[in-house]
Amino acid sequence: MATAADFKTSADQACRAAEEFVNVYYDTLDKRRRMMPRLYLDTATLLWNGNVVNGQENLIKFFDALPASEFQINVVDCQPVHEQATRNQVTVLVVTCGTVKFDGNKMRSFNQNFLLTAHVMPNSTMWKIASDCFRFQDWNS
Repeated sequence: MATAADFKTSADQACRAAEEFVNVYYDTLDKRRRMMPRLYLDTATLLWNGNVVNGQENLIKFFDALPASEFQINVVDCQPVHEQATRNQVTVLVVTCGTVKFDGNKMRSFNQNFLLTAHVMPNSTMWKIASDCFRFQDWNS
């Protein structure tokens, strides 16, 4: 049975992972777009404003088609997902809110939810996106 101390340790790990991941993700999206698919599992799903993108090839095409961007993150929240729900795979839910300006468009508010899974290597842990849901929060006029 998990204790409060175990949960605190998991929550602290989730917060460190989320902060590190968010910095890498949005920096890569703004500056090294071609590297984006490496952040996703091969089986990951991206849901972008209701449009589903599955698989590495489709992720490459999707990110190549996006105009240049400038993301500003205002809020990051996270929590560990209970291991019983993920077949003992260490998983973190990350929620971000902020603004983005795509080339030729006005600044827009968005929120994004990620499910990250840990892939433990001998000297480090790599977090990969299993699920990603992006949604604009304003009406596009």
